[in-house]
Amino acid sequence: MVESTGGDRCEDARCAVQAERRMFIRDVKPYEVPESLDDLRGPSGGVVELPHTLLWAPGDGRIDLDEKGGVGLVYRAVVAEGAVADQAAILNRDRLVEVWPELLLPRRARELWETRFPRLRDRAGA
Repeated sequence: MVESTGGDRCEDARCAVQAERRMFIRDVKPYEVPESLDDLRGPSGGVVELPHTLLWAPGDGRIDLDEKGGVGLVYRAVVAEGAVADQAAILNRDRLVEVWPELLLPRRARELWETRFPRLRDRAGA
């Protein structure tokens, strides 16, 4: 017998079945993907301002894409949290393709983008 996370006791096989049925937010969270990479016309450098709906962090949401870690922070937030309008305004097509392999993204968001844009998948495998 093992203790389940709910505090009740269960047989090993029953706990395994309960664990398999767990649902994670990452598995059902909706992610938006633009129709075309050409829709991404944001700046390739400089300072961008992200609203708190995209990046939950203290401060004014101003991030310099040219500073170390800036582009990764912005692009991860916009891909994972942004609506298509946010993505079009903030992401830059060429910069996204350049940094795609290094972006730390939720698995499903990465899969959705790479399914729509095989160029990103090919770049990630390079």
